[in-house]
Amino acid sequence: MNIDLAGQTALVTGSSTGLGRACALGLAAEGMNVVINYHSSKDEADDTAHEITQRGGKAIVVQADVSQEDDVSRMFAECNEAFGHLDVVVANAGLQADAAFTEMTLAEWNRVINVDLTGQFLCCREAARVFRKQGIHAHSTSAGKIICMSSVHDEIPWAGHVNYAAAKGGVKMLMESMAQELAADKIRVNAISPGAIRTDINKAAWSTEQAMDKLLQLIPYGRIGESEDIANLCIFLASDLSDYITGESIHIDGGMMLYPGFRFGG
Repeated sequence: MNIDLAGQTALVTGSSTGLGRACALGLAAEGMNVVINYHSSKDEADDTAHEITQRGGKAIVVQADVSQEDDVSRMFAECNEAFGHLDVVVANAGLQADAAFTEMTLAEWNRVINVDLTGQFLCCREAARVFRKQGIHAHSTSAGKIICMSSVHDEIPWAGHVNYAAAKGGVKMLMESMAQELAADKIRVNAISPGAIRTDINKAAWSTEQAMDKLLQLIPYGRIGESEDIANLCIFLASDLSDYITGESIHIDGGMMLYPGFRFGG
């Protein structure tokens, strides 16, 4: 198999840290120009871009709040100004604001929905407009690739996190509906749905031996995921190797979706 992404351009939202950073670094390592988007962590975004350029790649840093339409339009315009075309959008930016359902405020609900769901809508809509205008070109067999970052909680209910679970459930249907509508334009749309991955957003779940032991009870494969696991899947979905895949949510979770409580007969 030959993954050839050289000369293509990717825009990765929320890529100053965590899974977005890993995807940006992975795509850059395959020869892609990368737009590093951040909301507030400029130093970390600059570090990510610096790491890419130090390895011989090309990257720019763009501040934008993905929940704001004007910011999203400006971000895509800066991408076009820098690189002249766009091939992949990874709609990754997201956050959590956890609370028990009866204690969750409207502000906490809106904050997560606005970024994790509406933010993906705005970025994916802009990407689709760009891809339709560009059409199929020499870089790829498709006009463009959209990769939505979802979660196993697009399927698994999550008490204490109803805003996050609702947003990710929405991402699943957003992705599938976009894929259905855009397929005729040769625009592929898929989602990565991670399980437990070793990032700062869920540090409490793995940072102690006791927490890790409890977490691993939910993972039949017996290890926590790493950011590179997600980046490797992102690279595959960005490449022509996945050209016949669209409308799919790929759960990358070490078997978390396999109802691990039933391993011993339920």
